Amino acid sequence: MPPQKPDIEATDPDLSGENGSKSSSNDTQFTEDAHSRRASVAAKLRNPLAGMTEQEVLRDVDVWVEEKELAEYCDEFRKGALIARVGQREDGFEYVSQLNEEEKGLLRHEITHRWDHPFMLYFLVVLCAGSAIVQGMDQTAVNGAQLYYFDEFNITNEWQQGLLNGAPYLCSALIGCWTNAPLNKLFGRRGTIFISCFISFVTGFWMAAADSWYNLLIARFALGFAVGAKSSTTPVYAAESAPKTIRGALTMMWQMWTAFGIMIGFVVSVAFENVDFMGEYSQWRWMLASTSIPPFLVMIQVYLCPESPRWYMEKGKYDKAFNALCRLRKHRIQAARDMYYAYKLLEVEQAEREGKNLFKEFFFVKRNRRAAQSSFFVMFMQQFCGVNVIAYYSSTIFEQAGFTRSNALLVSFGTGVTNWLFAIPAIYTIDTFGRRNLLLTTFPLMGLCLLWCGMSFFLPTDAEGEPTQARLASISAAIFIFMAVYSPGEGPVPFTYSAEAFPLYIRDVGMSFATATCWGFNFILSLTWPPLVRAFTPQGAFAWYAAWNFFGWVYCYFLLPETKNLTLEELDSVFSVGNRPFAKYYAGKLPWYVQKHVLRRDVPPMEPLYEFDGETPGLFGEREGEKT
Repeated sequence: MPPQKPDIEATDPDLSGENGSKSSSNDTQFTEDAHSRRASVAAKLRNPLAGMTEQEVLRDVDVWVEEKELAEYCDEFRKGALIARVGQREDGFEYVSQLNEEEKGLLRHEITHRWDHPFMLYFLVVLCAGSAIVQGMDQTAVNGAQLYYFDEFNITNEWQQGLLNGAPYLCSALIGCWTNAPLNKLFGRRGTIFISCFISFVTGFWMAAADSWYNLLIARFALGFAVGAKSSTTPVYAAESAPKTIRGALTMMWQMWTAFGIMIGFVVSVAFENVDFMGEYSQWRWMLASTSIPPFLVMIQVYLCPESPRWYMEKGKYDKAFNALCRLRKHRIQAARDMYYAYKLLEVEQAEREGKNLFKEFFFVKRNRRAAQSSFFVMFMQQFCGVNVIAYYSSTIFEQAGFTRSNALLVSFGTGVTNWLFAIPAIYTIDTFGRRNLLLTTFPLMGLCLLWCGMSFFLPTDAEGEPTQARLASISAAIFIFMAVYSPGEGPVPFTYSAEAFPLYIRDVGMSFATATCWGFNFILSLTWPPLVRAFTPQGAFAWYAAWNFFGWVYCYFLLPETKNLTLEELDSVFSVGNRPFAKYYAGKLPWYVQKHVLRRDVPPMEPLYEFDGETPGLFGEREGEKT
């Protein structure tokens, strides 16, 4: 006997379009009408087909396929739309009577074997991984190269040294990040990745052939045009092409493969250390020239992959969008389901954008401004936690500590390996422990590691003035542990947090703002580290960035909301709570946490700041009941 078909719309709030989340009117300061409008839009963005009957969906599909000249695939789109209508329930397709048993079996297989996909999807994943490797390698190849080009060009001024190393990030913050939207609009996701990799390819050889320090400076500045567009476009391309069952994991892999590229940048420093047949200091030319190899491979591969189906739809090329999705899915029904659902989402987003000044919305709407503030903080702290001091200057730091140049390059390679290995668990921990939880745990640990590293420079040398093994080991251990702590915390959190904090209709503007913030402060750190060491000594310079980590913990606790596993409606409620009530609430809750978690006393629960279906956020943003 077949299972009785439940009234899905009446029983499942996700499918009926009901919000389900409550927001305290005392905290939001928004009118009920405005809140209702946002909730309605957010509900449509969760499932734009919610609330429609089967017959309404089928009529809409019949008209749509005629308009978009897809009538030959009408049957696939009718079935796909019905599956999308109940897609908030994993087993919703079981109650779609138009599907035969073979088609239902295919959809069951998709759930139980979520990594079983066509070759082309994995080919695209390799492309995105290669793009991330280009990004990471461009950042750290300079770590070893600077030891040689500073000598060749006789660059002794600390500000000049910092400017050379930080030039790509200045260009990226001022220009590169803001070219992302026009490049994507004109050339698509593939075209933007190709252009950015072409720039990386050309500038790699340009840097290697530079005959003066200012020629090298111009080449490094030009590299910045590639950095911003690539870092913004590649994760979006992966997310738009992947099915929802693995979308989050593929997007997170950007950080993991960037860390792998960072490690490869250290590898080439070690590999070309003794390649000096072109001159006494010519090793740096081989190190920087090697950065042209990964982007060349990505350029070859990129046009063998299909373009983003969403981009095709934005351009009105619906036949190409469907063909692209068919290459990325195992069955046409899956392609039709994902394409129709994506189109309806796009329809809602375009309606939200219509008639609005996005920059005005970004800065003058409280919910958006609060999201921007939080994204600014996590991006700022990704730089001022001090990690790129190690990424760009570790070989110099180890030489200052007393290592030989050869050993300094080798130990720097070890920091790259540590960074990559500890980035792998972040794919799991970021959605298990939450963004806020990870930052609150890692900020004080990173601060302590930097203090430890700085204070290790006070350890004495031996009678001959050579550093002792204890001094070298202490500095190395502090930096290695710092990298291990950074990788699952401030490594993946900023880009993940920023990508989900903004409403979809201003997400492009929000991500451009966030990435420009990241690369702008990256430039400041790169520029100022050499003069900072001269003015403060290594002890004071490391203490400076340790202090920023402790500041980060305070800010995070009192002002940073959690975003893990929140729906669009819930994010609207969270970011509508202002700084003052948020900070006041968590300041008042500190004694409660001491009583409950430190003294282990049985204390009554506090009134929640905001509620989601009766669940309340705990100390680190996790929902009460998930952990005690």
